[in-house]
Amino acid sequence: MKKEKNSKNSFFVKLSTVIVDKRNIILVLYVAAFIFSMISKNWVAVCDDITSYLPKNTETRQGLTIMEDEFTTYATSKVMVINTTYDEAKDIETKLKELDSVSIVAFDDSEDHYKDGCALFDITLTTEEGDPKTQEGYSEIREILSDYDTYISESDSDDSAALDSEMNVVFLIAAVIIVSVLLFTSQTYAEVPVMILTFITAAILNTGTNFFLGEISFVSNSVTTILQLALSIDYAIIMIHHYSEEREHRKQRDAVIYALSKSIPEISASSLTTISGLAALMFMQFKIGFDMGICLIKAIALSLLSVFTMMPCLLMLFGKYIDKTHHKNIVPDISGLGSIVYKLRVIVPPIFVAVIISAYFISSHCPYVYDLSSPKTDRQNEIQIAQRMIDDTFGSENMAALVFPTGDYDKEKALIKELETYDEIVSITALSSVEASDGYVLTDKLTPRQFAELTDIDIELSKLLYATYATDHEDYSQLVGNMENFGVPLIDMFSFVYDLKEDGYVHFDSDVDEALDNLHIQLDNAKKQLSGDKYARMLVYLDLPTEGEETFAFIDTVHNICKKYYDESYFVGNSTSSYDLSTSFAKDNIIVSVLSILFVIAVLFFTFKSAGLPILLIAVIQGSIWINFSLPTITGNPMYFLSYLIVSSIQMGANIDYAIVISSRYMELRGKVPIKKAMQNSLNFAFPTVLTSGSILASAGFLIGKLSTQTAIVSIGKSLCSGTLISMFLVMCVLPEILLLGDTIIEKTKVTINTPEIVHKETGRFVVNGRVRGYINGYVDADIHGVVRGDMSANVNINNILPKSEEGETDNQPNEE
Repeated sequence: MKKEKNSKNSFFVKLSTVIVDKRNIILVLYVAAFIFSMISKNWVAVCDDITSYLPKNTETRQGLTIMEDEFTTYATSKVMVINTTYDEAKDIETKLKELDSVSIVAFDDSEDHYKDGCALFDITLTTEEGDPKTQEGYSEIREILSDYDTYISESDSDDSAALDSEMNVVFLIAAVIIVSVLLFTSQTYAEVPVMILTFITAAILNTGTNFFLGEISFVSNSVTTILQLALSIDYAIIMIHHYSEEREHRKQRDAVIYALSKSIPEISASSLTTISGLAALMFMQFKIGFDMGICLIKAIALSLLSVFTMMPCLLMLFGKYIDKTHHKNIVPDISGLGSIVYKLRVIVPPIFVAVIISAYFISSHCPYVYDLSSPKTDRQNEIQIAQRMIDDTFGSENMAALVFPTGDYDKEKALIKELETYDEIVSITALSSVEASDGYVLTDKLTPRQFAELTDIDIELSKLLYATYATDHEDYSQLVGNMENFGVPLIDMFSFVYDLKEDGYVHFDSDVDEALDNLHIQLDNAKKQLSGDKYARMLVYLDLPTEGEETFAFIDTVHNICKKYYDESYFVGNSTSSYDLSTSFAKDNIIVSVLSILFVIAVLFFTFKSAGLPILLIAVIQGSIWINFSLPTITGNPMYFLSYLIVSSIQMGANIDYAIVISSRYMELRGKVPIKKAMQNSLNFAFPTVLTSGSILASAGFLIGKLSTQTAIVSIGKSLCSGTLISMFLVMCVLPEILLLGDTIIEKTKVTINTPEIVHKETGRFVVNGRVRGYINGYVDADIHGVVRGDMSANVNINNILPKSEEGETDNQPNEE
């Protein structure tokens, strides 16, 4: 018999055939890519500073950039020693000052440093934050204090290492849960390792290729892998199910080819809703949204690639084991739920409408917070525990830096004087407020006589130094005037004299020389931290919570005061960061919500060719989002703002897939069987997929929320867990009633998209399964399920035409050669 062109010539069948036949080359490429990714994942740069993702035009980001360029920020540590006497604390202070890594130790007998048998030491190291030697300095401090009961809070702790350790634990436990769920919902035991190998490879490839993105955030670095597995496990399940169906009547190679050809368009369409939700994150002003969006979209793309190219190769390798390990289906039948749903089809929708309207208003009052230290986590690391104990004993500290143009000490003094009139300010540290000696602050203008008395040098030498200073600064009027009244800021004069001493132009006796050296160290540290080439800064300690209406209002007050003295100024700290984040969140919330809905609606419209059905599906998922974010309002537990933006996008993009599975099946069956039966079958069909994907995603969120110590990560995990569970419930128990009640709306809003008819021309003996309209030695318009012998020229609405041999056996094409 002559073999004619048929369905095997479709693009996806051809592509699938190439993938399966080239499986050995593909597996070699994956092994090479896997090895490369295992190496390259160590090259990924991770950013721990969430403020670096603020929009460039925000005050906090601009101020931080200036401070990074202009000032030196030394690493600091707060050390609390408990159950100690004041005399013992003084001995500890002496030991700490003797360390080469320690620059300053602040300790006195006030309640700021000694209270209720507890001593608090404010330590400044000689190294900057981020310097590798800083950790060595912290180690020396810990060694000195090893015999004491201490709590140590570090400004430069290694959060990335701690977070990586936490996520490794999360991943291991999640792996056990994933395997358990897959075994429960699987049809054969051997299909589980196929899926696990596919996604381990996809996860490693994604982690290893992150270095191409340059630097990624600690949020993306920590949660992307676990979310990748949870969000894309459906793809492997769809592929496995198609393979099982095809294997019932095809040889192994053919079954893999046809399963893949069906899976590619179906999985690609399914992934579009997830990608659409994640894409909405990339439009946020707060650039951590772009960072997470691109990382997760890349993760989804690599998961798709692995399922389409690696999984078929594994199915060929494990095929005989899959055939031998079939087991009884242990997923329960939920036809009873379908009956309940049908009975409640008139009652549930109006109740749901009332619930989501209430949830909308309640969620609009969700208590969002913007500072990472505000929400409490179930677990705390050593640094967090230490900071909490210190805050409980000595009170919390809210410090901000005020940055302004340098050069005018009089303006600086006037600004400090006005700020100190406000009760909200505890203290201010600046060049114009730091006491040098004998009651003089660093910016006080001293005459030659005052400078001589302060430094204990000869008055005539002091006058000579002042004359040299005037000459060097081209202030010649002072040379012909009365030098006795010539005033120079102490810090400027001292720096000038010290440079002359170091260059050998002036000499002092040993006592003065040593005093100048010691004073130089203190002044040099102060100047590096508080004064730069173009800008100066003062450290403002506030008697206000880190965030809140009162705090944000006072920030505006500081801005208004600064405008009196400087045209340009920046107020930078945790409070101002929270202020900027709250401002950007208001815009990002609208952007993410609107775009995610529009993107998903567009995908659903072209999927179902209906305007009404996408609206119904979106209503269910958006309702789950509002209900989810009503919980913090009801419980009174504040939520970190970032979790709303990320989790709402994931819910809209990923959980909508659950609704699509049920809706697609229902729309397929509703014209063929009674609608009650159609819904029962749809729920039974969707239950394994919803259970598998939903339980894995919820478990991942739960583990992240329980086991991590990082506020942003914990908040995302908890919200993801509750949101997924709510979505699963609504999709299985509320969406069916909405579909049943909204049947008329769906039908009336259908859109017909005309596509060119494909006329199949066949000659010979072949099997036709599908509706045929055309000529088979006479015009036919009917559903045909049988053998045709002769000539056919007709439109077939499903591409299912197979040659039939003369012996009566169907030739499953393409044949294995």
